[in-house]
Amino acid sequence: MVEPRVASLAPGPRAEDDRIVFALPDPGRGLAGVRLEQELGLPGDRLGFGYHEEAGCWLLALPRPPVRRMEYRLTLLHRDGGVETINDPASHGYAPGAFGDKSVVEMPEYRAPEWLAHGGRWEVGAELSVATKGGPIDVQVLSPPVPSRLLLVAHDGPEYDRLARLGTFAAAMVDAGRLPPFHLALAGPGSRNQRYSANVGYSAALATRVIPALHAALRTAAPAVLIGASLGGLAALHVQRRHPRAVGALFLQSGSFFVPEHDECESSFEFYARVTRFVATVHHAARAPSPVPVVLTCGATEENVHNNRLMAATLARQGYPAELHELPDVHNFTAWRDAFDPYLVDLLEKVWGRADA
Repeated sequence: MVEPRVASLAPGPRAEDDRIVFALPDPGRGLAGVRLEQELGLPGDRLGFGYHEEAGCWLLALPRPPVRRMEYRLTLLHRDGGVETINDPASHGYAPGAFGDKSVVEMPEYRAPEWLAHGGRWEVGAELSVATKGGPIDVQVLSPPVPSRLLLVAHDGPEYDRLARLGTFAAAMVDAGRLPPFHLALAGPGSRNQRYSANVGYSAALATRVIPALHAALRTAAPAVLIGASLGGLAALHVQRRHPRAVGALFLQSGSFFVPEHDECESSFEFYARVTRFVATVHHAARAPSPVPVVLTCGATEENVHNNRLMAATLARQGYPAELHELPDVHNFTAWRDAFDPYLVDLLEKVWGRADA
């Protein structure tokens, strides 16, 4: 553990050029201990805070991890034996996530995307609920104020919009003239684990019922571009492999392309066997039906990076124009948001052409 300097102490996290210092005030030493909870794979024996009598607080100093921002929580060990996990009360900011907000510390060089300042968002142009054997698939469409025949469909669409500001991104890029106008279809996950885990019924429903219904309602033209993160990315690839005519390009973020050699830790997932069977068929195929442009993004330090490297190499071998971009972050919506520009912009420009063309 890096030794903290008392002169530099202040409540909350402090990111420096070579280290991060966490400080939790506890003047009366009412706690029995404090631990850092994080998703960077840091060694567990380095995450316990020490108590500094002079400063009257719990301290932890760590060498800077290879990320631009770090989400974390604190586990408090109470003297009566109770354990409580909280956000850092002195954190300078919080990051939204699918399982609640987390404290965040940003490194000195981190800059949030400039397009966040745009603040705009298109109106809801259509809402569809398509009945399937696996339950209804609900879709809300954000539409530009001018006609368009282009369609981007997002798995986990409401979460992408709420937690990664996908709707703001779309409006900002079109207003800036970087992308042509397009419709953004936010597909709700429903029973997410069931649907997104290489589910044949779901892929058929999306490709043969939902996307055609969107084209009919919006007067858009096939094929659609499909975006998804984690299991949503896996599901997007599954749709394209089984129904290649429905999908014109894929943007896959931290895809859950599980393989036993790297992802035994996920074996308790109820649909793990189905996922690994599908992924194996992809890797073992000599060729692919109708390869389309694919961009993958993944945190350079997250568990999924290994299976994303394998998948990118396989898709490229099978004729997909496939690119993998490894980012200095991990598996969260802010990391996925920060990759929209330039990587999603570049993909959509490649598929749809430039807005000024």
